[in-house]
Amino acid sequence: MARNLSLPALNRVLASLDAARNGRALYALLTAFCFAGLLLASAESALARDDNLRGAIWAGLALAAAFFGVNATGLLLMDQALGRPVRDVVDAFVDALLGAHRVLLCLLMVLIPAAGAIAALLALLYAVRLPWVGPALFGLLVPLGVLMLGLMSFCTVVLVGPLVGPSIWSGRSARHTVAMLWHQARHGLLEAAALMVIVLLLSGAVTAAISFVVISGGRAMALLSVLLLGIDVPAQQLMAGLFGYGLRSLGASGAPVAATPLGMAALVGGGVVFALALVLPTLIYLRGCCAVYLALQGEDDIS
Repeated sequence: MARNLSLPALNRVLASLDAARNGRALYALLTAFCFAGLLLASAESALARDDNLRGAIWAGLALAAAFFGVNATGLLLMDQALGRPVRDVVDAFVDALLGAHRVLLCLLMVLIPAAGAIAALLALLYAVRLPWVGPALFGLLVPLGVLMLGLMSFCTVVLVGPLVGPSIWSGRSARHTVAMLWHQARHGLLEAAALMVIVLLLSGAVTAAISFVVISGGRAMALLSVLLLGIDVPAQQLMAGLFGYGLRSLGASGAPVAATPLGMAALVGGGVVFALALVLPTLIYLRGCCAVYLALQGEDDIS
């Protein structure tokens, strides 16, 4: 694996902005998020009727839809990152259904030793209650526990979360992915952190730009629709759809609500804008994770 930051690695990460041009990945992620949103709405409706079982089932299905949707999108983005022809969306969803379990298996293989280390730390903390060795043992455990838990959290944010998916999407096995994570943690943790900071900065910049477009365009549209054209929809309701709010959340907050066809159309249209605004930064982030993985692997290991 590459141990030093290089200009090609930085260029590979900066090229993540091309994810916005991957129409198939955009369609796949948007479809998955919309479907997951509908399932979450069903879960919320069931829980409002005190039907906890159905609410849990709908929520689980929503989580599964988002999980497989993200994996299908990752496969499409990895094709783009590797310079391969981007596969069909249907093929991506089929491949995600057949292979996404390796992501869960890899996470389980990482979680088991981490849980064992935490359990050992808890056992030693329990031994602090012993009268003779307690103070000395606690003085030793404080720096040890801080470093261990801090490094585990850092590796989770920098390595496990961003790189497990891209490794599986590139065709690696769960065992190979775990070995890659361990090798990178030992020999290239700071390099991975630096590249992930760039990805987060790109995602944040895209989010800020999209937020400016949505807020400025939404206020202008509300002004034209409500004040100038005289459409009988509260401006607050028209803006609420742009941020993912519905009639129920508006009513609960005490905001004015117009349960009219135009009011519902405003919420639906705003919801479409909200979905697009959510998908684009997510695409950039996933594409950036693929780029970081490929940059850390080095040219010889990229298939």
